Amino acid sequence: MLHSIRIITIGTLLAGLVIGCGKKNESEPGKPAETSVAAASGSPVERGKYLVETLGGCNDCHTPWKMGEKSPGPDMTKMLSGSPEGLKMPPAFLTPPWGWAGSISMTAFAGPWGISYAANLTPDPETGLGKWTEADFIKAMRTGVGSHNRPIMPPMPWQALGKASDDDLKAIFAYLHSIPAVKNRVPDFETVGVTRTLGGPIPAPPPMAPPK
Repeated sequence: MLHSIRIITIGTLLAGLVIGCGKKNESEPGKPAETSVAAASGSPVERGKYLVETLGGCNDCHTPWKMGEKSPGPDMTKMLSGSPEGLKMPPAFLTPPWGWAGSISMTAFAGPWGISYAANLTPDPETGLGKWTEADFIKAMRTGVGSHNRPIMPPMPWQALGKASDDDLKAIFAYLHSIPAVKNRVPDFETVGVTRTLGGPIPAPPPMAPPK
């Protein structure tokens, strides 16, 4: 989704690989989410919560990951706050057929489009969606253009979300505006490293010092 969402458009290829709509139940991995009456026909916020946390899998990229007791997973104390403010990624050096890479936080991605950072989707007015209107949000999902006319970059699956009904997009927006605001200014999209990501040889490592 969005604003430095200038950060994220989907190459159809990448959408399935990175976001993969239709994710997990955060509370109990492997257990099907309970589709309650509230989620199906309740308030827009309840419907939006269901769409964001289950079918959308938004936490997979918009919530920074951390190492847990047994495995890494989303840090829900920073839910949907986007790529950490201090996480400025260096260019990625990849050998074909590798075509893109993701950060250890699961919130920054490098590929032929450049380096993109998952946006802050919380209602913080300065660094998130706090100043967005419902119409702004729906337009961004329909057109792939976020705030300040910036294109939404991969791997954000705006093409898929843009096919959702107006009611579902309104519900998602209502839920995003109901969650705690987190002040986190996501790094700006970068074109640096694009040609070095896929084109040209990987730079040779520095020579080893002679043995003593």
